[in-house]
Amino acid sequence: MDVSFAQDDSLVFKKVLHKRVNEYFAQSGLSKGYTPSMVVKTVAMLSLYILPFVAILVFQPPFWLGMLIYILMGVGTAGLGMSVMHDGNHAAYSENQKVNYLIGLTMNMMGADSYNWKIKHNKLHHVFTNIYGKDEDINSRAILRFAFASPLKKYHRYQYIYAWFLYSLMSLSMVFLDIPKRFVYRKMGITNLSLKAFRNSLARLIASKIIYLLVLIGLPIYLGLGWGYVITGFFLMHLTTGFILSVIFQMAHVVEGPVQAIPDAEGRINDSLLVHQLRSSADFAKNNRLLSWYVGGLNYQTEHHLFPRICHVHYPALSKIVETTTREFNIPYNVYNTFGEALRSHTNTLRKLGSVKV
Repeated sequence: MDVSFAQDDSLVFKKVLHKRVNEYFAQSGLSKGYTPSMVVKTVAMLSLYILPFVAILVFQPPFWLGMLIYILMGVGTAGLGMSVMHDGNHAAYSENQKVNYLIGLTMNMMGADSYNWKIKHNKLHHVFTNIYGKDEDINSRAILRFAFASPLKKYHRYQYIYAWFLYSLMSLSMVFLDIPKRFVYRKMGITNLSLKAFRNSLARLIASKIIYLLVLIGLPIYLGLGWGYVITGFFLMHLTTGFILSVIFQMAHVVEGPVQAIPDAEGRINDSLLVHQLRSSADFAKNNRLLSWYVGGLNYQTEHHLFPRICHVHYPALSKIVETTTREFNIPYNVYNTFGEALRSHTNTLRKLGSVKV
C-alpha cells in the first residue's frame, strides 16, 4: 500500500524554522558541511578502526589480547559508521558531492554496502519513519517485534530480555545479507536501475564483499594467525558493532513518546511529513558531549530527521532553534535528558510491544 502525508498544514512553522536555521549559518559564517573538528573526528574514527587491525597483523598478540583488540575494532567500526559514513551517505558531510560519495564508501570498508544502506535508510526510514510495513527499522525481524501494528506472538513477551543479544547480529546481517537484499529492493522497484546498471552495481557489491573478507579474514590467516583466532575475532568485532548501532538507533524511535503512525484505509497519514518527523523521533542525552561526539549526533535524532543534509556537528546549535520553534507552535518535541532515561524507555517499550496489540 502506498503511503501519503497530509498537505503541509505546518507551512508557517516550516518557513519560520528554516528561516532561523539559515540565519544561523549566515551569521556564523559556517558551511552546512563539515568543520575542522569533523576532519579530526574522521581521522580519529578511521584510526580506531584500522590501527587495531594493523596491530593484530604486525604484533600477533596472544588470543586474549587479540580478542580485546577486535572488540576495540568493533567500537571503532560503530563510531565510523555513525560519525562519518552516516553523514557521507546523507550528502551531509560536505557540499562537494564527490567527497560525500567517497566518505559514504567507508561503509563498504566495514563490510556493508553504501548503496543498500541509502535505500533502506534514506528512502524508507527517513520518509516513512516508524510506519510499519514501510520503515524496515521497525518491521518484525526473527523473533523481535518493534511495531504495535505487527503480529503479536507469545514469545514476544520475553523480548525485553532476549532482544539485547539479537541486537548484536545487526552488523553481521549487513555483511552477509546485502547481496540478496539488493534483489529484494529491485523486486520492490526501489532501485530504479536498468538491467545493465543493476548487474554492474551487483558486480561491484560482490567484489567489495570479497575484498573485505580477504583482507579481514584471509590476510591475518595468511600471515600466520589461526583460523579460530581470526574467525572468533571477526565475529567479536561485528557483535560489538551490531550491539552499539542497534541500541543507539532504537533509542531514537522505539521509545515512549515517538508515535508509530498507522495509515488509514487509503494509505494517508494525518500529519504533514515535517510534523510526522517530529512526532516519530526523540533526542536523548544532548548534554553528554562525549556520547554526542561518538555517535555522530544521532542522539539529536529530531534535528537529523529535519535536516538530514546538514552535517551533524551543527546539531547542538540547531536543536536550540528547533526546541524554541516547536514550543512556539505547540508541536511535539520528544527529549530524554540522559542516556539512562532513554535506555529505560526503550526497555519499557520492548515490554509493551511484547504484550500489547493495536
